Amino acid sequence: MQYAVNAIRRLQAVAITLEASDPADARRRAEAQGYAVVAVKPAATAKRGAWRQSPDFPLLQFNQSLLILLRAGLSVVEAIETLADRESRGDAKQVLQRLHEQLNVGLSFSAALEAQPAMFPPLYVASVRANEKTGALTEAIERFIVYRAQADLLRKRVIGAAIYPAMILGVGSLVIAFLLLYVVPRFSLVFQDLGDHIPLMSRLLLQWGQFANAHWLELLAGGVVCVSAAIYALGRPPVRLLLASQIQRIPRIGETVRVYQLARFYRALGMLQQAGIPILVALDMVTGLLPVTLHAALAAARRDIGEGRSISVAFETHGLTTAVSLRLLRVAERTGQMGEMLERTASFHEEDIAQALDWFIRLFEPLLMIAIGLVIGVVVLLMYAPIFELAGSIQ
Repeated sequence: MQYAVNAIRRLQAVAITLEASDPADARRRAEAQGYAVVAVKPAATAKRGAWRQSPDFPLLQFNQSLLILLRAGLSVVEAIETLADRESRGDAKQVLQRLHEQLNVGLSFSAALEAQPAMFPPLYVASVRANEKTGALTEAIERFIVYRAQADLLRKRVIGAAIYPAMILGVGSLVIAFLLLYVVPRFSLVFQDLGDHIPLMSRLLLQWGQFANAHWLELLAGGVVCVSAAIYALGRPPVRLLLASQIQRIPRIGETVRVYQLARFYRALGMLQQAGIPILVALDMVTGLLPVTLHAALAAARRDIGEGRSISVAFETHGLTTAVSLRLLRVAERTGQMGEMLERTASFHEEDIAQALDWFIRLFEPLLMIAIGLVIGVVVLLMYAPIFELAGSIQ
C-alpha cells in the first residue's frame, strides 16, 4: 500500500510517497532515508481536495488571531506559541504545537505550514511564502482572511437561503406521506364496499389506500432503500458531476452557477497575483476551484498565456469570462493592477449572485408552498368526495 509521508530534510519540508505494509513501516523507511517524519497517511487520503483544510482546524480563526498578535509586535514563533498555549481543542492544539516545533528547528513559517498540507491549503502556503520574503507577512494573512471571509459569506448565504425551502419541502413531504400511507388506507376501509358509486379519481386513491394498507411493510422498506440509495449516489463524485452538469443546462440557474464558480476562481487568482506569484504558477494552483468541466478550458488558457497571449484574450477564447469580467481584465492589463481588478471582479459577481439568490428565494418559497398546498388539498378533497357523493344520493 502507498503512503504519503510529510517530512523535513535539510530544514526543508518535503512530501514523498512510499510503498509500505503499514504506517509504521512507512515511517521507518522514510527515517532510514534521512527524513524527519512529521505525518504519515494513506496516499488516497492525502489526495483529498487541496483547497480544504481539516474540519478540526479553524483556519480562518487561526489567521485572525495570528494577525492580531503579529500586529501587536510578537514574532511568528511567539505568536504560534501563544496560540498553542491558549488552544483547548486537542487536534487544533497538536497542529499548533507541531508548527511551533518546526519553527524552533529553523524552518520558515511557510515551510512549517507546508509540512501539514491537510491543515493548510497550498493557496495559503504560497501566499505566505511569497510575502514572508519581503517582510509583508501580515499583508498576506490579511488578504487570506478577506478571501476566506468573502468565500464563507457567500456560501453561508446560499446555505441560509436553502434552509427554509428545505424545511417547507420536508414538512410538506411528511404531511403528504402521512396522508397517503396512514389516513387514506383507513378511509379506503370505510368506503371499500361502495364500488363504482364514487368518482373515478377518488376510487383510484382509495384503491391505493387498500394497497398501502395491505403492503405497508414493503412500502416502508422500499422507501428506506430508495432514500439510502439516493444518499449513497449523491456521495459519489460521478453522480454529483452529472447532476451539476444537468443543473448548468437550466438557462438562468446554470449561468448563475457558472458565474459563482468563476467568481471563486477570480478571487483566489487575484489574491495570488497581489502576493506576487507569477500568473502561470497561480493558474496551476487555482485549478481545483473550477469544476472538472472547465479544467480543459483553463489548461488551454494557461497554454495560450504561456505563449504570449494576454490574459483577457486567453480567458475569453476559452469561456472563462463574463461580459463584465472581460472588460475589467482589459482595464487591469492597461493599468497593471491585475490582482486588485480580479478581486473587484469577484466582488461584483458575488453581489450579483446574492441579489439573484434573494429574488429566487422570494419567488420559489411561495410557489413551493402553493404546490404542496395543492397536493394536500387534492388528496383531502378526493378522500371526502365519496362522503359528498353519499350525502347527495341520500337527499
